[in-house]
Amino acid sequence: MSPDETITHLMGATAVILAAAHGAGMLAKKLGQPSIIGQLVAGIALGPSLLSQLPSAVGDTLFPAGIAPMLTALGQVALVLFLYFVGYELDLGLLRGRSRSTLSVAVAAFAVPMLVGTGAVLLFHDALERLGLPEDASTRSVLFLAISLSITAVPVLIVVVRENGLAGTVPGVIAVSAAGLIDVVGWAVLLGTIMAGGDGSGMSLPVRLILLVVLIAVMVWPARLLLRRLLRSPGVSSAARLSVLTGFAFAAAWATSALGLHVIFGALLAGVVTPREPDGTLSPDLVRSLDSIGSLLLPFFFVVSGRSVSIGALDGTAMGVLVGVTLLAVLAKVLPGALAARMSKLDSRTSMTIGVLLSTRGLTELIALQAGLQAGLLSGPLYTVLVLMAIATTLLTQPLLRLVERVWGKNETIGGGHGPVGAPGGSAKAVTTAGRTRR
Repeated sequence: MSPDETITHLMGATAVILAAAHGAGMLAKKLGQPSIIGQLVAGIALGPSLLSQLPSAVGDTLFPAGIAPMLTALGQVALVLFLYFVGYELDLGLLRGRSRSTLSVAVAAFAVPMLVGTGAVLLFHDALERLGLPEDASTRSVLFLAISLSITAVPVLIVVVRENGLAGTVPGVIAVSAAGLIDVVGWAVLLGTIMAGGDGSGMSLPVRLILLVVLIAVMVWPARLLLRRLLRSPGVSSAARLSVLTGFAFAAAWATSALGLHVIFGALLAGVVTPREPDGTLSPDLVRSLDSIGSLLLPFFFVVSGRSVSIGALDGTAMGVLVGVTLLAVLAKVLPGALAARMSKLDSRTSMTIGVLLSTRGLTELIALQAGLQAGLLSGPLYTVLVLMAIATTLLTQPLLRLVERVWGKNETIGGGHGPVGAPGGSAKAVTTAGRTRR
């Protein structure tokens, strides 16, 4: 394929991807689901799950092999920018001064699914083995599968909270705060799981650990100080600030990738250390820019992820595992979260709402699964099962919330809708803003 032909095919594929993703996103919103779920489903449909059912000429025309590296590169760019955005919005103040109820809910909603996931892997090892899990499954594989049941997708959760009128309510506040804590611990465990494996860099684990510590120290101290000086300099334009910050994100992603880790960790860390405004709020220019770029590029990541999903290849064993994993994923989140909230002297309505909200997965789960697939911790069929589980648990959130509302009634807003959301001093407006930017 000549360079001109490659560009022509890339332009055509881009048009198809964007039209399908955003069309599916609008349909999902009309059906009462987050638009990002529609985009994710569209990405899967543009992979083997749908194209394999059509004549081979259709797939070869839409997505010829020559443009696959370009689509992958665009998907990775989207991933870096999105995780940078997630890190920037992540409030580490959640780790300080958290109420007992929020902390207990976070611990229960992370630890119990981890234990359930580990037990399920050991109990149903034969079925998982038929899906590609090695007979002598390593601790890393078992731990990763347990993590897949423990994840709560904060970006999608915030949208659900906002669109269901839960911004400023007790369950909305506690669910977002607990999910933030789960995010911090979950990413740390995932980092350790992937780092414990081998890599192509030729460096030993101790060397990689030392270099990672040095990288974190550089980013937390001198890099952060330089960024703060740049962001608060009156002579620097918004465009220049955005260029430097996104360049910083890609540099961090390159550094962790060079250490044999995934680019997501560098991007996430870059977002965490990026200074906020002097009053502690997010920069509206940066938020608006990252949101616009993310909305445009994320569909490429969904398509790249969907290329590893083949629903038609799932047999009876895989479907049985899918049903079992989905039930476990919901129950292991809803029940422990609700019970922990109830033991913190919250009423049944509030407790059940919190448990249901914490079962939301979606994009964060997909990112973690992609990292696990690339690290060799998942087989293709098992990856497909877990991606479908992530979609199913997210789709179930809205019906379960309606069920809780029908049984116990609506939740009351804190202080007329201006209570804390996610962090001390936050507000219902914070969830509305975050929900809009993070879809």
